[in-house]
Amino acid sequence: MWKKDDAKPQGVSDNPPAPLSSVPASGATPGGTHSTLGTLPVSSRASACISQGIKIKGEVTGSEDLFVDGVVDGKLSLTNGSLTIGPNGTVKADVTAREVIVRGKVEGKVTGRDKVQLWSTGEVTGEVQTDRLAIEDGALLRGKVEAGRQPSKISETKAAIATANKSSDTRALSSGTAAD
Repeated sequence: MWKKDDAKPQGVSDNPPAPLSSVPASGATPGGTHSTLGTLPVSSRASACISQGIKIKGEVTGSEDLFVDGVVDGKLSLTNGSLTIGPNGTVKADVTAREVIVRGKVEGKVTGRDKVQLWSTGEVTGEVQTDRLAIEDGALLRGKVEAGRQPSKISETKAAIATANKSSDTRALSSGTAAD
């Protein structure tokens, strides 16, 4: 009979190599709490990562969560995902995602359907459009901001019709002569 140890090639140990970092990519420790080693959490569920030292020029699209700690120049569009720009991240692009978290630098239009968060290390130069906006003390924001729920197309149409009806009624009342 043979043992499992005999089947292993020479030089392979029983223990797998230690990871480069003791903190998982999600920023959470195995117990589920965030690390207190001075690192900030990447994202609660980041599926993909553009790490420091990587530069992408062009269009990045997807539907999963993305963490950018490198350089992106072009367009970033995540249909249903969360985008986190890390502290080393530099993005010169129009950004569209369900949720955008800025810890680095962004230059361009930032559209967060649900929420945009600017951490204290974050810098945005350009336009921000979102339902909810959170800005930590120390963050830098230069440009145009549109925050809050946008009225839906149906309610806009109803309001326009009501306004048109009121103005036509007003005209009918004021069109009489002094003799009437």
